[in-house]
Amino acid sequence: MTTAAPFLMFEGKAEEALTFYCKTIPESRVVDVDRYGAGEAGPEGSIKLARAEIAGLEVMFSDSHVKHAFTFTPSVSLFVTCTSETEQSRIVQELGEGGKMLMPLDNYGFSRRFAWLNDRFGVSWQINLP
Repeated sequence: MTTAAPFLMFEGKAEEALTFYCKTIPESRVVDVDRYGAGEAGPEGSIKLARAEIAGLEVMFSDSHVKHAFTFTPSVSLFVTCTSETEQSRIVQELGEGGKMLMPLDNYGFSRRFAWLNDRFGVSWQINLP
């Protein structure tokens, strides 16, 4: 069976992001983690490849040992649909801490409450309450 999943590549922050997202987004959990061992390409103990379910969506995580001239972009984002204003406000607050708000929480006509932000890792999130 062919599958597809978002793949988030970090430079030393994959574990922190993985833990943060699973704590912040309801119904999220770490599925598995494979770490670099002694003598492998990446720093020992860092994440070679991890998988998590973020609100039911499989997302892959990795720490690149190669430095890149690029990072995340808002043109690709994770879209979260919330079930209550309280849940949405908490998620926006926690993900937004240390990040950058692109569209503050408001009614934009296409949704009664919507926010778009880049978190402290640079990952873009759209948080919606239909």
